[in-house]
Amino acid sequence: MDKVRLNKQDIIELLPHREPMLLIDELINIKKLHSATAIMNVKKDGFYVQGHFPGNPVMPGVLIVEAFGQAAAALTAAGIDKKEYENKLVFLMSVEKARFRNPVIPNCKLELNIEAIRSHGRVWKYKGEAFVSGKKMADAQWSATIVDRK
Repeated sequence: MDKVRLNKQDIIELLPHREPMLLIDELINIKKLHSATAIMNVKKDGFYVQGHFPGNPVMPGVLIVEAFGQAAAALTAAGIDKKEYENKLVFLMSVEKARFRNPVIPNCKLELNIEAIRSHGRVWKYKGEAFVSGKKMADAQWSATIVDRK
């Protein structure tokens, strides 16, 4: 799948995640197996803000990291042969240097700029930065592995 833009349906075809845990809505600016920008529309009725925190909804930082991971998995799956990922799952292995700089408030467009730093066999390392309206909200580095689906 050599595209520079993936819509929600394209992402559903690549990832095992489904609503409500499919967090990313679009993948744009794709440079095959190198980098991309994921778009997540953070909504006030999202399951992740309804109780976090009543009266002051904030997207949990751990879900920003999850969105980073989903974006990286979609970037990788879109860049490799379908036979390599169709019966596989991508699992997060580690999260390093995660920093949450500003709270992500609902009714915004969260842009996740991700980059594959390196790969060694089935293990990939990534880094990413999250922005709302050009303001940095979070950044992290993480590793993931591709495993056989059981």
